[in-house]
Amino acid sequence: MTGKGIGFGKVILFNEHFVVYNIPAIASAIGTKTLASIKPAEKLILVDDRKETPGYKKEKLDQQKESLKRIMDAAGIENREIKIALTGDLVASSGVGASAASCVAIARALSDYFDLGFPDEKINELAYEGEKGYHGTPSGIDNTAATYGGLVWFKKGKPNIIERLNIQSPVEIVIANTGIVADTSRVVAGVRERKNKNPEKYNKIFNEAEKLAYDARKALERFDLKTVGALMNENHRLLQEIGVSCKELDFLVDLARDNGAYGAKLTGGGAGGNMVALTPGKELQERIASAMEKEEFKVLRTTIGGII
Repeated sequence: MTGKGIGFGKVILFNEHFVVYNIPAIASAIGTKTLASIKPAEKLILVDDRKETPGYKKEKLDQQKESLKRIMDAAGIENREIKIALTGDLVASSGVGASAASCVAIARALSDYFDLGFPDEKINELAYEGEKGYHGTPSGIDNTAATYGGLVWFKKGKPNIIERLNIQSPVEIVIANTGIVADTSRVVAGVRERKNKNPEKYNKIFNEAEKLAYDARKALERFDLKTVGALMNENHRLLQEIGVSCKELDFLVDLARDNGAYGAKLTGGGAGGNMVALTPGKELQERIASAMEKEEFKVLRTTIGGII
């Protein structure tokens, strides 16, 4: 008897951090994924065979254990004599939804193994519970993209507003890894602290981010990629202003723009992790990816907007 599950990697195109405060964000699943498989065992065992940014899995181990407990508790699973193995081609690193992809994959594998028949909505709920183990108070956008795939408009609320966005065709992007493992919950807490200390400054920035989300949605829907790129650049500036970028992210963003990217920004929690560049066409994608590889950064060539 075995159980199998899949969770997609993701990239946030607009409004990470702002999304925690009920401002809309846009994310896309990417072509890389995490796979989970379950077999019977004498006790609960988790084997993590994902490729990683050095140190990522060790750094996140306690959070991973807490996450797994939360998923199983929420699913009502009492029989825990199982072995869970994580694999797949999504590199475990900050900014690509690695924790969310693993939570979704595990939830799906548990549903399969125990023949629970959970629909995607339930899988997404379980993955959100699992994300709490990693991020404390997650927005929910990562697990939503990891569950449903495709391009997603997300607004936190009761209930969350989740809409599928359709664009003309998939678009090439480059995701580059700073090699820095970031603690997202700590970065999120830092934003909250600074916002509480300086509400006037932060409210102005957050209002700009809200308008930007609606402008970005319209630009994506009319497939105006130049405008999408310009708005990504603007979004990165806002993220810099709330203190979640770092010199390595800024270096990669500038490198991408200097080599012709339509737009570039940090993606995910910031303070390390990954950035994303909008690079329509294989030629532009390759030029920017190669420039980053020359600087000895690990890159991922993938697409957004595909129906996965």
